[in-house]
Parts: sequence; C-alpha cells; structure tokens
Amino acid sequence: MEPKTKFIKVRCQKCKNEQIIFSNASSEVKCLVCQEVLATPKGGKAQIKADVLEILS
Repeated sequence: MEPKTKFIKVRCQKCKNEQIIFSNASSEVKCLVCQEVLATPKGGKAQIKADVLEILS
C-alpha cells in the first residue's frame, strides 16, 4: 500500500524558484527566495498555490 503523503516539486509563480514541499504541510509554506506563499494547511492536504512540476515518491 502506498503512503497518502508525498513530496511535491513546485515552482513559485512570482520568482520561478523551484523547491520541494510536503503534500500535507501543517503550516504555511513560503518561497525561500521571495517569501510568496506556496501552500497553506487545510486540515490534511495542503492547498498548493504554486505550479506543481512533479510528484515525488
């Protein structure tokens, strides 16, 4: 059985920085370069506000 949580490679819409975030982030995730919000917690899965490039296992 596969885990329900994954790591996701995303690209910031503002500065185009790429970084890896957790699919079930429990706190707000910001871009390491420009501080734009990339994901917000939503009681389980995080709401992704960046461009998803790849889902990592």
